[in-house]
Amino acid sequence: MSENFQFILRATDGGARLGEIAMPRGTIRTPAFMPVGTVGTVKAMYLDQVRDTGADIILGNTYHLMLRPGAERVARLGGLHNLIRWPHPILTDSGGFQVMSLSGLRKLDEKGVTFKSHVDGSLHHMSPERSIEIQGLLGSDIQMQLDECVALPAEPKEIERAMELSLRWAERCRVAFGDQPGKAMFGIVQGGDIADLRIRSAEGLKQLDLKGYAVGGLAVGEPQDVMLKMLETTLPVLPNEKPRYLMGVGTPDDILKSVARGIDMFDCVMPTRSGRHGLAFTRRGKVNIRNARHAEDLRPLDEESNCPAARDYSRAYLHHLVRSDEALGGMLLSWNNLHYYQDLMKGIRQAIAEGRFADFYAETQEMWAKGDLDPQ
Repeated sequence: MSENFQFILRATDGGARLGEIAMPRGTIRTPAFMPVGTVGTVKAMYLDQVRDTGADIILGNTYHLMLRPGAERVARLGGLHNLIRWPHPILTDSGGFQVMSLSGLRKLDEKGVTFKSHVDGSLHHMSPERSIEIQGLLGSDIQMQLDECVALPAEPKEIERAMELSLRWAERCRVAFGDQPGKAMFGIVQGGDIADLRIRSAEGLKQLDLKGYAVGGLAVGEPQDVMLKMLETTLPVLPNEKPRYLMGVGTPDDILKSVARGIDMFDCVMPTRSGRHGLAFTRRGKVNIRNARHAEDLRPLDEESNCPAARDYSRAYLHHLVRSDEALGGMLLSWNNLHYYQDLMKGIRQAIAEGRFADFYAETQEMWAKGDLDPQ
C-alpha cells in the first residue's frame, strides 16, 4: 500500500510489462483484469468470492450509479466501498460509453451530455465536471475522464470531432479533479480506427501529465487486427512510466495479445455475462455447457483448476442447471470464468517475471487450440 498513487514498472519482456499500482486501499498487480461491478455488484458473485479469485480492483459505472442508488445517497452511506463491502481499489468509468450505447436517449454538446434515464425517463445532465464530482461522491480510487466513444465503423470527420471533444473534456476533468492525494484520474485516448487521430489524442493527453492513460473506443465493432494495430500506433506515444488501460477488453485472446503490446489493465463484462448464458472459459478454450454432449458427463470443467466451480461440479449438473434456468448455473459459471481470467493474469505476470512470456503465449494458444475434452 502507499499513501500516494504510484506505478512501479518491475520488469519487461518484449512488449509485455510487469508492474504494480500502489494506492492507499491496496496494491494492484499488473497486468490486471478488473471484474465489472457496474451498479455496485459483480453480477452473480459475492465480492468475497471475487477477491478470492485474485482480483485486486473492480470497476463501477458512473452513469448507472448516478441513476440508482444516486451518487449523493452513496456518499451519505459512507461511499461505495463501505456500501458494497469492498475495501480494495475501485475504478469508475465516467459514463462516456453510455454516450454511445444509449445514443437514442441522449443529446450531446460542448457542455456535456443530457441523458434520458433508461430507468424512469428522467433527464440528467452530465458535464465533465459533474462526472468527476459523481466519481468523487462515490469515493472512486481511479476516476476516468468523460469522453465520447464512437461506434465503429464511422465517418472520419465524426471520429475526429469526437476525439477533439474528448480532449477538451479531458482538460476540464483534470481541472475538476484537482489534487486528490492517493487517487488518480486517467485520460482516454480516442480516434477510432484512424492512426493519425489516435496519435494526436495520445499526444494531447500526454501534455496533461495525468496519472494514467486509457485506450478507449476499441472492441466496439472493429476486427481484432484493427484493435491491435491501433494499440501498436498509440502505446509508443504514451509515457512509459504510467499505467495503460485498454477499456472494455475482452476475450482471453484479446488480453494475451494486448499484454504483448504493452497494456497493463483490462476490464470486461464477458466472463460474468458469458457465465450467465452458459458459456465457460477454460484452459482448453470455451465450453458451451448448454450443449447436449454434456448432459451425462460426470467430468468437471477442469479437474486441474483451483476453483471449486470448475473442479468439483460435474458438467452434467452444470448442464442441468443452465438448461433449467436455475440461478446457480450462472453463479457457478461466472465464478469459473472470473477465476480463469485471474489465473490467466497470474500466469502472464509470472511469465513476464521469469522472462518467458513468449513461451507462455505460445503454450496458452496451443492449449486453446486443442479444444475441449472429447465427448464421453
